[in-house]
Amino acid sequence: MSIYYHDQLCLNCLCGSIENAKEILEVMEGHALIGLLSTTYENEAAAVSAMLTYQNALNGHISVGLGGGNPAQWQKVAHIAKELKPAHVNQLFTAVGYTRALCPDAHINALVSPSGTCGLVKVSVGPLSQQAEPALIPISTAIEMIREMGGNSLKFFPMQGLTRRDELMAVAEAAAKADLILEPTGGITTDNLEEILRMLLNAGVKKIIPHVYTSIMDEHGVTRISEVKKIAEIFKKLL
Repeated sequence: MSIYYHDQLCLNCLCGSIENAKEILEVMEGHALIGLLSTTYENEAAAVSAMLTYQNALNGHISVGLGGGNPAQWQKVAHIAKELKPAHVNQLFTAVGYTRALCPDAHINALVSPSGTCGLVKVSVGPLSQQAEPALIPISTAIEMIREMGGNSLKFFPMQGLTRRDELMAVAEAAAKADLILEPTGGITTDNLEEILRMLLNAGVKKIIPHVYTSIMDEHGVTRISEVKKIAEIFKKLL
């Protein structure tokens, strides 16, 4: 079964436990990836051990994450992914090639950031490059570089919900033209998700993986199933 609802939409979210994750997948009818963050674990070995338990319990529906786009985690994520061979890996634009060499078959996204200028994205997102003068390049160029490095999708983070609407639309139009998967991330809630997805679908993006994280979690770090049900309904309403 495809992880995409109607071959177009897949939720990426966190969980508080394996039981919580199983409930999420049940509500989403399998059209979801459960984010497991490298920052949660002290070292690579601990992360691999814990994430393997999730991977086996969830039939592979896991997404290895950086943790808030933390640039310091890029190598840890790549090494974890090498051992786990997960379905989905979150990675910095600058580390996609390194990760692809270690993980020939995984879906690897490439994190780029808003630049503040419509039509341009920031690709200097690594621990060293982010300290230098910002590298802002045309979205279409970033997409071709992602492909050259072996990336499967563009992750737009931190998106800040709908506050960067024009920039998001420019990214969506470029992704649609290039037939690239888009992963909007940051500030997405069940209140703005429908509008965001409608924008991207209307722009012609064929596959979308929205990351809806802390906005749907309770104070104990458990994703609220009531919120997941809202997301499932939004998917069905749009498609």
